[in-house]
Amino acid sequence: MSLRLSTVILPHVRWHEGGRSTWQRAEQLGFHTAFTYDHLSWRTFREGPWFGALPTLTAAAGVTERLRLGTLVTSPNFRHPVPLAKELISLDDISDGRITLGIGAGGSGFDATALGQDPWTPRERADRFGEFVPLLDRLLTEDSVSYSGNFYSAHEAYDIPGCVQRPRLPFAVAATGPRGLKLAARHGQAWVTTGDPKLYETGTPDQSVQAIRGQIDKLADACAGIGRDVAELDKILLTGFTPDRARPLESVDAFVDFAGRHAALGFTDLVIHWPIRDSDFAADQKIFERIAMEAVAQLP
Repeated sequence: MSLRLSTVILPHVRWHEGGRSTWQRAEQLGFHTAFTYDHLSWRTFREGPWFGALPTLTAAAGVTERLRLGTLVTSPNFRHPVPLAKELISLDDISDGRITLGIGAGGSGFDATALGQDPWTPRERADRFGEFVPLLDRLLTEDSVSYSGNFYSAHEAYDIPGCVQRPRLPFAVAATGPRGLKLAARHGQAWVTTGDPKLYETGTPDQSVQAIRGQIDKLADACAGIGRDVAELDKILLTGFTPDRARPLESVDAFVDFAGRHAALGFTDLVIHWPIRDSDFAADQKIFERIAMEAVAQLP
């Protein structure tokens, strides 16, 4: 399968002041999927405009026809599986089956305390994620679910008629630790990584490739543990967080080089951030659009 190219459009622009046209342009450029972050706020954007992921995706579904849409990623930090399942089924219906749910355990950023709680430890996040994903899987595939767990409960939660996509919309599970990789192996249709965060500041591109190769090996082991072929999972790299984070968008040739090295690892999808001035995702819009239209065709 040839490498697919997708984008992330951050929800920081008013819909009628450029939001709508950005999502439409993403479809025109031929991106496979346009994702958005599912956060309440994010890093340097915290004190500026920021809109909700699911309403944004609903609006995007209404102004596009072919483009797949999704979150990258949704987490338990402020989501509960029962209302989330209802919203996802509705969004999958409105988009006529074009939704992918990127899902992860969440981090220690602003979302972690926005509801007034103390931030969870990594173990607590993993514990909650381990309950969140299987319950959400059930809610999206069964007509009615009752469940009582350590963190989440559901009582006769009805989700009829279910997803347009059968048996449910696909999960793209972001994970690098052993417990998360097991969830990806069991419940995911895709796996997501940003690389090794320990290499972000001081690592080299070669070290990053080696670290990601190790992540994929561990994913294969997790799949083998349940008798699943790791080739069944799409493998998604969310770019912008590896040591060479800015360079791939400096030119078409630079991107082709970056994409080729990661396609060789087995990635099926690369995701690049839509350029935002004066931010971590600043890039030349014209070069970005050339990459979208020309780069994939140049890969071996």
